[in-house]
Amino acid sequence: MVPMMFTSVGVALPSMGRELGASAPQLALVEQLYALSLAMSILTFGRLGDVIGRRKVYVWGLTVFTLMTASLGFARGIESLIVQRFVQGIGAAMLLSGSMALVSDVFPASVRGRMIGIVSAVTYAGLTLGPLLGGTITSRLGWRYVFWLVVPLGITAWTVCLLRMRGEPTPSSKEPMDWRGSLVYAAGVAVFTLGAAHAGEGWISTAMMAVGLAGLVLFVILEKRLPAPLLDIGLLTRNHFFSLSCLAAMGMYAASYGVTFFMSLYLQFARGLSPREAGFVLLIQPLLQFVISPIAGRLSDRRSPAGLANIGMLLCTAGLISCSISVAPHGPLLTAAIELGLVGLGSGLFVTPNVVAIMGSVEPRLYGVASGMIGTMRTLGLVLSMTTATLVFSLVMGGAAVTPATLPGFLTSMRACLIVFSFCACCGLLFSFGRGKATRPKTAA
Repeated sequence: MVPMMFTSVGVALPSMGRELGASAPQLALVEQLYALSLAMSILTFGRLGDVIGRRKVYVWGLTVFTLMTASLGFARGIESLIVQRFVQGIGAAMLLSGSMALVSDVFPASVRGRMIGIVSAVTYAGLTLGPLLGGTITSRLGWRYVFWLVVPLGITAWTVCLLRMRGEPTPSSKEPMDWRGSLVYAAGVAVFTLGAAHAGEGWISTAMMAVGLAGLVLFVILEKRLPAPLLDIGLLTRNHFFSLSCLAAMGMYAASYGVTFFMSLYLQFARGLSPREAGFVLLIQPLLQFVISPIAGRLSDRRSPAGLANIGMLLCTAGLISCSISVAPHGPLLTAAIELGLVGLGSGLFVTPNVVAIMGSVEPRLYGVASGMIGTMRTLGLVLSMTTATLVFSLVMGGAAVTPATLPGFLTSMRACLIVFSFCACCGLLFSFGRGKATRPKTAA
């Protein structure tokens, strides 16, 4: 539900704008604030799950998410819709922050990879189905049904969780919750993300990014002084396997998020494909991710998950480098399909084993923080990818729309961004290979 609400709503934005009389910046906020609330709060709710119980946070998150999704279909103005969308993102953060922690709690290491692979596959299914369902539902029933048709799924999930998720697999921590650190972290991420979303539009966006970074530095300083911090900085400095695995994940997400965006425009404007034809070509990447994730999870139970993640990162890097080299108005369509396949195969083979490696490198009492860190790395990768695209478009095309007349500028922008994405993938590859082997954490009997 969470990724579907991101990709399907993006397709419905034009219809929302026409009915509600919304401006382009207001429509952009509909998507930005959903991602922003996720980025601000996912680490906080991961830690809160460790403190008060992960099942409790998860069920409350499902409640908030389902109620807000239902209410979004009744929105009468763009302002209320934007606020509701922000709160919906908080519910999504409560869900995502503890999902991997709950799986790691319940299942032993011998089958944990298989189960994490299923969770990853369902996530990719939501990303894949979102645009298809969003476009079909909006054109036939209207944009409000994009929200309403998800509500029965949310109610079903909520009922199953109440009836079948009994008790807490891991006792709650007796440590206090670091609310001050949570506020400083949320403020820093919010200011930096909003500045990054408008990068290249003036000195204000640059100043916001600088202030946001300063806030995150302050957060690190505060966390070092607390006995029970929101994020144990020592975990990052002492457990190099954990920290390098997180950095590898951020490199992967930063490298692969922008590929679909650029390839969609490339296939339609440079290659002349219809939106429907381009959509079928673009399905190659998420479909491979959907198929490979469970397989990678099963392999992670038998072999070194870090080694599998290394292979996946290598394939993804090769696909991105090939994309950056082969960008041309009349390049073979088969080449683009193969490149998307390499990125999809590589990311599908990387993500699940990397999650298994991260969760296996920490104590059970820190599963919530580790799960929150995985979500944080995903969000930071998205922000980095988005910032790169915004800056390059601003510098090369001056904010002009992509049309046949501006095609040379678009191709130059696309090549420059793909080079940056390839660099991010190479950094992720170095982090992935450099983490070595995990030392098994001490666990309670």
